[in-house]
Amino acid sequence: MAQAKVRLAVCGGEKTCSIEWPTWPIWDDRERQGLMAVLESGQWWYGERVHEFEAAFAAFQTARYGVTATSGTTALEATLTALGIGQGDEVIVPPYTFVATASAVLRVGAVPIFADIQPHTLCIDPDDVLSKVTPRTRAVIPVHLAGYVADMDRLGEIAAALDINIIEDACHSWGSQWKGKGTGALGRCGVFSFQASKNITSAEGGIMLTDDEQVAEDCRSFTNVGRRKGGAWYQHFNVGSNLRMTEFQAALLLAQLSRLEEHTLRRQANAEIILQGLRTIPGVIPIENDPRITRRGYHLLPIRLDLNRLGISRDRFVEALSAEGVPASPGYTTPLYRNPMFERISTDPHSRPYLGDVVDYRQVSCPVCEQVCNDTWWFFHTLLLADSSAMEVIVDAVQKVCQNVDQLRER
Repeated sequence: MAQAKVRLAVCGGEKTCSIEWPTWPIWDDRERQGLMAVLESGQWWYGERVHEFEAAFAAFQTARYGVTATSGTTALEATLTALGIGQGDEVIVPPYTFVATASAVLRVGAVPIFADIQPHTLCIDPDDVLSKVTPRTRAVIPVHLAGYVADMDRLGEIAAALDINIIEDACHSWGSQWKGKGTGALGRCGVFSFQASKNITSAEGGIMLTDDEQVAEDCRSFTNVGRRKGGAWYQHFNVGSNLRMTEFQAALLLAQLSRLEEHTLRRQANAEIILQGLRTIPGVIPIENDPRITRRGYHLLPIRLDLNRLGISRDRFVEALSAEGVPASPGYTTPLYRNPMFERISTDPHSRPYLGDVVDYRQVSCPVCEQVCNDTWWFFHTLLLADSSAMEVIVDAVQKVCQNVDQLRER
């Protein structure tokens, strides 16, 4: 392990790590051959490969049905529409997530209501969800942040008792399992993203998974311009949109899926090496795994800091760690409700796409999320694909920064 009282790289010392970390995306002849097969077939549009991928990915996540879309965002919008959620309905969401979790709710005319997160999981707090339920609540969207599965047992109990839908934002959790069942169909349904940074990618794309055949058919109709199974080509039964995936995207995703399990297990094993090493470092607070998460598809490895003990800001820590040759990110630095979009919604009637009472998002406060936005940093999933010996180097770099943190206070 690193020795105390050495010069930090950010202060002019030698950096800990000179590893060339894996780049993303990872691809090989499987992608090339799949793309060439589509090109040469002349069948480029929404066909056999799309349906093959839908079935294969649904099976990988232990779900019955999959419906692809142009992105995780549009998959979520389609899902909300398929469930009949719209004008004036309330949907409970966490504030520590990508904007699409809440903006999709707004796009269908519904109202996002923010519930705080748990400090030890960074996922939505079921107790705060319960406190935010009103007669207008139609759904809750737990985000399986970084591949960590939200408490689906407790959320399931709440949803069943109050007759509300659970729509999983599973856009960080390809391969994650809760008690042996994959994310995406733990609730009523769930959505995944295949955007460029994701653990399985076609540059853009998304999918909705469910065990409910009717929800799948309704979602398919919305993504396919309102068509229905068995209907004529120019019969449109619903006000739908064109959110169809191409055969090129499906070919990429089928190739990516062929190595997803291997990558998932490697990330999981390497993350455990890092977590084991960080547990012994004062000032660092790892997010410990829940035994009910029987497999975790790490998109990120988030770690909290005891800022009072270290005496520096999270951003200063991230700067120092990155200078040691270990890429780190501050992650989400502000709760969603502090984005300018929500201030406009609160003050400008013309910016509100929904009906009903105005929510003044300027008055919203989720204290745990606000603290996490100040003290948490991330490792991206690509680092977890390096050789296992590199994980020890990561731990050494973190320890070096923590042991020599007084140098960061001097500047």
